Amino acid sequence: MPSHPIAVVGGGAWGTALAQAAATAGRDVVLWVRDPERAREMQESRRNARYLPDIALHGRIRVTAREDELGAARGALFVVPAQAMRETVQALSPRLAADAPLVICAKGIERASGRFLSDVVAELRPAAPVAVLSGPSFASDVARGLPTAVTLACTDQDLASELAAALSGPSFRVYHATDLRGVEIGGAAKNVLAIASGIVQGRGLGESAKAALTARGFAELLRFARAYGGQPETLMGLSGLGDVVLSCTSPQSRNFAFGERLGRGVPLAEASGGKLAEGAFTAGVLIDLARAAAVDMPIAEAVAAVVSGRLGVDDAVAALMNRPLKAER
Repeated sequence: MPSHPIAVVGGGAWGTALAQAAATAGRDVVLWVRDPERAREMQESRRNARYLPDIALHGRIRVTAREDELGAARGALFVVPAQAMRETVQALSPRLAADAPLVICAKGIERASGRFLSDVVAELRPAAPVAVLSGPSFASDVARGLPTAVTLACTDQDLASELAAALSGPSFRVYHATDLRGVEIGGAAKNVLAIASGIVQGRGLGESAKAALTARGFAELLRFARAYGGQPETLMGLSGLGDVVLSCTSPQSRNFAFGERLGRGVPLAEASGGKLAEGAFTAGVLIDLARAAAVDMPIAEAVAAVVSGRLGVDDAVAALMNRPLKAER
């Protein structure tokens, strides 16, 4: 891979940050942006004015809207919303080398099919390896070169190690793993938990309540991961516990901020603040999968009920507090 460029598909904050990290690590990067005019503006100004206006793009990054420029890449990071992953891979896959690894950098589950993103991509690119990148990371931190550590998982251990090395730089440390399912479940489910934590914050229920909710929510996440083949050890690492800690405590998390606004009484239609909160799309399908595997996830159930408008915040909190008492384990 070192002699070939890396493609980053998606010109949002996270896509730009990952392009910046890869370029800082010494890789040539093709940053693909859908809108030709925006791609031209970014290439000429060396800025992503919409999402990261204060960050100067690294000299190794070439911004383009031309699909044919993806062909030279020997690996591609797809940094698009989870619900747009299928459409984007379908559209661009013919432009990539047939065996080029595709790294999923979204955190979610496909709502329409109820399938994990790695399964969606494997169906569309059966001859190519699939990997998942996840962990506690904010785009602004990574783009500014602040110390960050994440996990990249691929069932092929050698390839996971190679991809992690290709993306790791002075301040962006990428650990590798083979538990693909555990890493992607950690990233998807923690978004739902972050909404719950934000609701507690916005409702003024106190730090004790937030700590209890985070701990019990993490137990739900572990149960779900075990049921779907994830390894508990993976969930105790960066892509599980690490991401939960970050997303459930910081207003920089879009999901936490979304929940916090709901807790303050902001109407559901306005609570996102115009930003994508993946957990709102994931909550319902997460619960469907949990029920199918007989996994009890009351906190995630409450979030799904709130974001669908079936239950108010106060009623959801009351329902959780009035659940029958039982042993913790």
